[in-house]
Amino acid sequence: MPKKRLVIFSGAGISAESGIKTFRDSGGLWEEYKIEDVATLEAWERNQELVNKFYNQRRQQVMEASPNEAHKIIAELQSDFDVTVITQNVDDLHERAGSKKVIHLHGELLKAQSTVDPLLIYNLKNWEIKIGDKCAKGSQLRPFIVWFGEMVPLMEIANELASKADLLTVIGTSLNVYPAAGLVNYTPSAISKWLIDPSDFNLEDFKNMTHIKETAVNGMRELKERLRKLK
Repeated sequence: MPKKRLVIFSGAGISAESGIKTFRDSGGLWEEYKIEDVATLEAWERNQELVNKFYNQRRQQVMEASPNEAHKIIAELQSDFDVTVITQNVDDLHERAGSKKVIHLHGELLKAQSTVDPLLIYNLKNWEIKIGDKCAKGSQLRPFIVWFGEMVPLMEIANELASKADLLTVIGTSLNVYPAAGLVNYTPSAISKWLIDPSDFNLEDFKNMTHIKETAVNGMRELKERLRKLK
């Protein structure tokens, strides 16, 4: 009998418990930088050094962080479910925890991309992209990040996977960043869904959505017990 397809949709809240700053919380990264100065194509064209500095700092932070128990529980669920992680996060903590199928909607911090050919993508060996680091076609490398205002190239694939889910878990995301937040609307209305987040949410628009009002780690502990009855 095939395993049930479990889609995990994760956001910054799951990585926050590994010490990675979120953008929107108090003390988050947007208090230090303006979106328009570091997270748009226009910002890159205006000041590559500042944008590179911002992402180099983030890259250092990710490399020093470790997956937390929530990441590890998600990876453990692969033994009982066909798990696909669709994440808004640009860190690699899901992969380091052992998750095999991870889709990064907003890019990957530990990769670089050509500025003339978006298909030229490179794994980074350290935390730093420097001005003067070039792709095979001779253009400056940029962070492999989907900036505000850019298309989300993997969105259609993610929506297709969501439409075939047997179970859905949303963890650590405000469901405010579109188009990614619209992923929930592609899941079959009849399947069981869980939202793990300590904040208050109005779930009237989401059928069969159960709110586990906990942090990522505590919420995944609770969900793991619930899922044992459904495998």
